[in-house]
Amino acid sequence: MKILVTGTAGFIGSHLAHVLLARGDEVVGVDNVNDYYDVSLKEARLARLKAIPGFTEARVSLEDQASINRIFADHQPRRVVNLAAQAGVRYSLVNPQAYIDANLVGFCNILEACRHHAVEHLVYASSSSVYGANTSMPFSVHDNVDHPVSLYAASKKANELMAHTYSHLFGLPTTGLRFFTVYGPWGRPDMALFLFTKSILEGKPIDVFNYGQHRRDFTYIDDIVEGVVRTLDNIAKPNPDWSGDHPDSGTSKAPYRLYNIGNNQPVELMRFIEVLEQNLGKTAEKNFLPMQQGDVPATYADVDDLIRDVGYQPKTTIETGIARFVEWYKAYYRQA
Repeated sequence: MKILVTGTAGFIGSHLAHVLLARGDEVVGVDNVNDYYDVSLKEARLARLKAIPGFTEARVSLEDQASINRIFADHQPRRVVNLAAQAGVRYSLVNPQAYIDANLVGFCNILEACRHHAVEHLVYASSSSVYGANTSMPFSVHDNVDHPVSLYAASKKANELMAHTYSHLFGLPTTGLRFFTVYGPWGRPDMALFLFTKSILEGKPIDVFNYGQHRRDFTYIDDIVEGVVRTLDNIAKPNPDWSGDHPDSGTSKAPYRLYNIGNNQPVELMRFIEVLEQNLGKTAEKNFLPMQQGDVPATYADVDDLIRDVGYQPKTTIETGIARFVEWYKAYYRQA
């Protein structure tokens, strides 16, 4: 089928596009290739995709409504995966307007285009950040998430509310995926694994926030993409048992679903660093720092719903995943 994927110059979007193309789908890739991080890495991801038959690139911003509408009209995608967004918790403290533009205005444009072009399923990226001040573990999509601690998190929660409105009013099937700390080859340079690897190889100290006591549900990219594809193929349906007397946050009487997509096995940051050091053959000089504003001490995904509904089963350990990342990093940057 023809699938429109936004964010194909990005980490998750590029991996997803490869998997969809490999199984025979056509992919229309939308990305503005902004300079939030190294543009050459984004271009390298796109270059690999453009070499594959069935991939079409559209270089526009989500907030450009006229261009988004034109792409939908020209290509008539059957399904849509919206992964493009302004990412990063800490950057939202510095440049909040970027999150309003891409994550709210841009997402509204995607919803409108899906509505008017009879898209049969919209899958979109939410984030584990929506759990904010919640402390009950593991995080469940059936829990209330009304206390975000960053504008990035608030924008992702807003996406879920906007999607529900379109599912309710227009019958548009929507599925939101709350991603938990994705890592792996071709990853984002602003994420911890990339930053740590670069600094350790260069002999520079690494910043270890919350004095290394963070716990994260690190999830390998292949497991994430498998979950996205399985979800895309499983069109959201109404929950016939949903009741407004006891509203369930993860489902609805509308064709609307929310899922956590994580490894379901949180790992302490110091263990994560230890495995990285083993793979690099070098010990990191560590600069221990307090927890940063907008950050949370731990994430832990309850993925039972995703296992039940689509057969999702993450299987990549951090030992395997980090080794694959280091192998890619050294090859990409030609480091011995």
